[in-house]
Amino acid sequence: MIPIQYSDEVTVARAEGAALVALESTIITHGMPYPQNLEVARQVEADVRAMGAVPATIAVIDGTLHVGMDADQLEALAQAKGVAKLSRADMAACIATGGTGATTVAATMIAARLAGIHVFATGGIGGVHKGAEDSFDISADLMELAQTPVTVVAAGAKAILDVAKTLEVLETQGVPVIAVGQDAFPAFWSRGSRLKAPLRMDDPAQIAAAHRTRAALGLPGGQLVANPIPQDAEIPSEDLLPIIAQAQSDANRAGISGKAVTPYLLQRIFELTQGRSLDANIALVRNNAQLAARIALELRD
Repeated sequence: MIPIQYSDEVTVARAEGAALVALESTIITHGMPYPQNLEVARQVEADVRAMGAVPATIAVIDGTLHVGMDADQLEALAQAKGVAKLSRADMAACIATGGTGATTVAATMIAARLAGIHVFATGGIGGVHKGAEDSFDISADLMELAQTPVTVVAAGAKAILDVAKTLEVLETQGVPVIAVGQDAFPAFWSRGSRLKAPLRMDDPAQIAAAHRTRAALGLPGGQLVANPIPQDAEIPSEDLLPIIAQAQSDANRAGISGKAVTPYLLQRIFELTQGRSLDANIALVRNNAQLAARIALELRD
């Protein structure tokens, strides 16, 4: 039996059949420093509540899977050191050994399924890293989307990735990729890319209906809802592309590899954009939380 602890707020929501939105915790432990990480976590939860849904921030604490966190737990996690970054491969080991870990996209999807939560809001999914034809560095997020029935709202894939190859893998795995309100696939910090999204929907009710229909057809997996960053918060792709290229070159020279690549690149891009990338990241996460709440409300009705 997996030890799961629901927050009081989530317990009441489950009993009343309220709309729930899962939220990851790596943005708290690995995304930004304290106290900004705590402020952002609280703001994203408040955005979900303002839309009429209930947030469920997910993490493993001392071997217990927490679905929803109270104020003290959230603050303690925001200040914790040495927190593991959990994906499908290491989530069970962390729980079994009494460890503490923050959940990535894949691990949050697994926890959401266990808790009966159908919608999850994040910043951007992981995907195929540049040079993957040599390194085989492909995020477990893509395979999780192919097998775990959760609708994931993100601003596309992280722009540091090989986005074209990421879309190819999602297509091969049978994952619906739905752009919201536009035909172009969002490019994380930028609203659009040169890549066309496979599907487009403009209404949360349509997205919720697609989620239900996949279940009715007996299809495994979830769907990726690619929600563009608000226009006033984006960094145009023509400004970002040379910055990403420089950050990647710096990482190669420093011999950065494996799980260290993404945090290194995000930090380097933060430095090169003089903090604009973090401001954009916060704006897109909040925007995704709001849309996820609207989808969750449609799924409840």
